[in-house]
Amino acid sequence: MADLMVLSMQEAVQVDARRLAEIVDELGETAAHNVICVALEQLAQGLSDTRHAALSGDMAGLAERSGMLARLAWQVGLTSLAGVAADVAACAERRDGIGLSATLARLMRIGNRSLTEIWDEGRDLN
Repeated sequence: MADLMVLSMQEAVQVDARRLAEIVDELGETAAHNVICVALEQLAQGLSDTRHAALSGDMAGLAERSGMLARLAWQVGLTSLAGVAADVAACAERRDGIGLSATLARLMRIGNRSLTEIWDEGRDLN
């Protein structure tokens, strides 16, 4: 019998520290912290909405929600999350089921790790 190997899917997430610094410079530390916290909540909800749209087979909703997720992630410096969310939107628009399965799974992995990364960055603002 052959040995089975479990492959873990771990990717480094990219956080644009300059973008976070710009937010702090523009708004001040307290307001920046508040903005980042609100963005985290919206990103978490966006990930949930995107997943729900995918599970229900709503390709138009999936493309719309993942596109909004990409724009929000870009605004707060989560470049890897923004890129993967845009890829999910593109797959949904093309109705590419195989690509969508792969990119959606990656979006959930990157999304969860990105939220953790930016949360840690946001805590460092205080």
